[in-house]
Amino acid sequence: MILWLKAFHVIFMVAWFAGIFYLPRLFVYHAQNDNENVSEQLKVMERRLLYFVTPFAILTLIFGLALMWIYGAAWLKASAWLHVKLVLVALLYVYHGYCFKLLSDFKHNRNTRSHKFYRVFNEVPVLALFAIIILAVVKPF
Repeated sequence: MILWLKAFHVIFMVAWFAGIFYLPRLFVYHAQNDNENVSEQLKVMERRLLYFVTPFAILTLIFGLALMWIYGAAWLKASAWLHVKLVLVALLYVYHGYCFKLLSDFKHNRNTRSHKFYRVFNEVPVLALFAIIILAVVKPF
């Protein structure tokens, strides 16, 4: 049972990350764009992508919580690496939520950020993923 939970947790996490890697790249293109037709197309793509990957984020959370429940409180208390991982994961959910705000800004033509901001913003989930994978596999603490 636990291996199935882990498998689905990883599957939905990979699907979620695919979306949050690509969405800020669309924001980069949108921030660089001056063509109204292209802008409207990017708005559709951004909205569809964010709403498509949000269920994956939710399922990642559900399967992660199920794993924590099965492993029990003793495992949670004894695993310092898990506490750091959970903080990083919580920040990723904040990041995901902030993408909804950015999506709204583009939708209403209120974006004030440059493509350079979005290029840096695009790297945040990459760095978080590196740290999370290292924590989950190596368990350095």
